[in-house]
Amino acid sequence: MEGRGITLDERLARKDAEALDPRERAFLHELLLGTLRRRGAIDHALGRLSERPLERLGPEVRAALRLGAHQLLHLRVPPHAAVSESVMLVRGPRPQAAGFVNAILRRLAREGPPTEVDAAAEPRTWLTTTGSIPSWLAERWLERLGPATSVARARALLQEPPVFFRPNPRVPDALDRCREAGLAPRPAVVPGAWLATSGRVTELAREGAIYPQDEGSQLVAHLAAAPGRLLDACAAPGGKATLMAELGGENCQVIAAEASTRRLRTLGALVRRWGASNVHVLGADALRPPFGDRFDSVLLDAPCSGLGTMARHPDLRWRLRGKDLPGLAQRQAELLASVAALVKPGGLLVYAVCSIEPEENEGVVAPFLAAHGEFAHEPLPGWASAFSAGPFVRMRPEAHEGDAFFAARLRRA
Repeated sequence: MEGRGITLDERLARKDAEALDPRERAFLHELLLGTLRRRGAIDHALGRLSERPLERLGPEVRAALRLGAHQLLHLRVPPHAAVSESVMLVRGPRPQAAGFVNAILRRLAREGPPTEVDAAAEPRTWLTTTGSIPSWLAERWLERLGPATSVARARALLQEPPVFFRPNPRVPDALDRCREAGLAPRPAVVPGAWLATSGRVTELAREGAIYPQDEGSQLVAHLAAAPGRLLDACAAPGGKATLMAELGGENCQVIAAEASTRRLRTLGALVRRWGASNVHVLGADALRPPFGDRFDSVLLDAPCSGLGTMARHPDLRWRLRGKDLPGLAQRQAELLASVAALVKPGGLLVYAVCSIEPEENEGVVAPFLAAHGEFAHEPLPGWASAFSAGPFVRMRPEAHEGDAFFAARLRRA
């Protein structure tokens, strides 16, 4: 998972991982997500035991050390098993490093983790070690948010994210089946959203009885829902498009557009499994939309850094760099200007990203409004006040459960 190649989600979706026994697959997920989520703390613990800096070790050696350290520090794996398995991992590609890995992990098992840095006295060091935030992002947060909020945000992103879902309206007993499966569901703030407080949702989701979807994602679909003809311009994997179709009613038709062929297949599979007959899947690029008619509502859930989902996608912590943000914001501005032309007079335009970095938020919306006087902020529904920040929706990890989201709801005059 080092570098900027395949994402963690893509790797875990491959057949070899999917074919594992459910218990083994769950352990694999915990090994990978946990090691990536706490890599800063793990590297801090390993760094004091090794005379050689971690960055000068080979990637196979770093991976074996990190996986072993995560098991020793954060899981209930017997120390001898964690050490021996890690040594076996590295023995194939780097046999000369087996003794080094064995010595470092045995010492870690004996001595335990280092004393945690005082977050109040040394917030930057705490963020990059215990908080497991990359240094470039820690510096941004400290400058913009201050130490207390930065530390609170990092603490929230270290936790395993909650599982929100919505029941399929075509499955009348969906919630009863959730209770029978031990999910102990409780209603969330967003209407129709539920939180699974225990158990696993995998089987019910596979059957199409429920759809796992974060509360922020469901909120965005509510903002864009309307009667008439709707467009979800970057629709995969399809949760927002199918929810917009339900909320819009019988006379609603949703065009779910997606440029990626691979993601288009995922989108089509969900629409079929969900039974959403008023969602029409289309391969289309939002920068070159192939539509002649305009829409009553357009949703742009734009490709973004995803930094608001670091708890769910911990590989993002180490894949992204600060210099990536301006390019992402430029593409988001181009996409927003492109799809805005598809909104009917009087229609809605919703811009959303799962990031709360300013370049991708007001940094996109403010210049757009300055250049398009025909659009103005549309009031948010009353139930969304818990997530509002002025005219925007801003879901923050330190204040709200689930992923971080930013959304702007605009109406064309």
